[in-house]
Amino acid sequence: MFARTFGATTFGVDGQIISVEVDSSNGMPTFDIVGLPDASVRESKERVRTAVKNSNLLLRAEKITINLAPADMKKDSSGLDLPIAVGLLSAQGSIPTEKTVGCLFTAELSLEGNLRAVRGVLPMVVTARDRGFKKVFVSKENVNEALLVEGIEVYAPENLLELVRHLQGYEDMSPAVKQNIVNESPILEFQDDFADVQGQFMAKRALEIAAAGGHNVLMVGVPGSGKTMLAKRLNSILPELTQEEALEVTKIYSIEGKLGPNGGLMTKRPFQNPNHDASTASMIGGGTIPRPGQVTLAHHGVLFLDEFPEFRKETLEALREPLEERQITISRVNATLTFPSSIILICSMNPCPCGWYGDPEHPCRCSPQEIKRYTRRLSGPLLDRIDIHIRVPKVEYKDLASKRKNEPSSEIRKRVTAAREIQFERLKPYHLFCNAQMNHTLIGKHCQMTDRAEELLELVYKKKHLSARSYDRIKKVGRTIADLEGSEVIDNVHIGEAIKLRNDVDFDSY
Repeated sequence: MFARTFGATTFGVDGQIISVEVDSSNGMPTFDIVGLPDASVRESKERVRTAVKNSNLLLRAEKITINLAPADMKKDSSGLDLPIAVGLLSAQGSIPTEKTVGCLFTAELSLEGNLRAVRGVLPMVVTARDRGFKKVFVSKENVNEALLVEGIEVYAPENLLELVRHLQGYEDMSPAVKQNIVNESPILEFQDDFADVQGQFMAKRALEIAAAGGHNVLMVGVPGSGKTMLAKRLNSILPELTQEEALEVTKIYSIEGKLGPNGGLMTKRPFQNPNHDASTASMIGGGTIPRPGQVTLAHHGVLFLDEFPEFRKETLEALREPLEERQITISRVNATLTFPSSIILICSMNPCPCGWYGDPEHPCRCSPQEIKRYTRRLSGPLLDRIDIHIRVPKVEYKDLASKRKNEPSSEIRKRVTAAREIQFERLKPYHLFCNAQMNHTLIGKHCQMTDRAEELLELVYKKKHLSARSYDRIKKVGRTIADLEGSEVIDNVHIGEAIKLRNDVDFDSY
């Protein structure tokens, strides 16, 4: 007898519906799974057979063939255990086939028949709803995650027997009820505050502008000047994720299995801080079936690269596409996938290998050739994609010993949030969230400058021999500074500060 059920897996950051076709007929007892299953799916036949037996359900010894369609896509989710088990019992007459119509099943089975959590339930349920499914059956650990999706009923049976008896009509099962659960566990909760940072007024101003407009920042300074301290406080002034942004981030962390036990919606912006020995694949994503990398895990948040020149050159150059396009496309034999990567890149570096070049109190031990080799690890095209270049000087004693209360992050966040709201309303028709996401066409439309600002930018453009990309990025930073002040047009004061933030570090002088 033939039966069909539906499960799901993930493909990139989206769900992929899998049709599980089961045929159980007379013949030599076999159990074959076809349709490009990977090892975890091939092994599901043992889990399913044992789970059915230990659930006191009857499974006849017949010739069983299971096809996972579409057959040309590799399947790599243990969540196909449940639709395989339900389809097999339906093919052998234990479950009426009409009871599985409009239902999606996704859970791993233990050997005793209990349902276990799987990765990527949120994008799976989103796809199921969009494809017209009315019900989804998941494990209890995944129920809060599935309930984030409106318009589909979610059920969470304890085990396979409970699900089968419900489908047979012997036991009623009520849909799960949505709870207001917010998941903050995978995101580092910052207790640090900008009020703790003594001095460094220009650096704090630069990070406020970066947070308001979503701009990338490079900080250059001697050891102990506070570059890392500043970067790790950036999240404390960023606005909360919008509902749309939160769903995008939650989908990514769902796929990676990093939502934690609650599985609720993520409202805190991600902060990723990979070590400088990170591989290119771990940074941008990779694998036989591509998985998200650090640039995707930091989507709508911050990617902090400390000791910037110490990263592998090929890893740094691989960042050029996600910084420019705000997405990364990875091609493999099995698949070509595109992952989102709308990030704020914060980089910090010393001015030379010993760290003391330009410091009046510590002599630099590096030769001119060593300094040039060090700075030339960063290519011109990569630096061109970083909007703000600032020098972070050594903190003076008077600033460290000062008893003056510094502005707290909560006050800075109010200004940042107000500027973001202006940008959100302006860019809403284009489904963008901040100034840094504007392309050249939108820059020309929304970055109107006064005549004085135009003259100043033209003068600097010719004198500094800027690229067209640098020109656009200066205008975007100027637009953010104007938004912070509530100005509709970019004046020469705004563009002047943007130019200063762009040219505070002159690598050509090294």
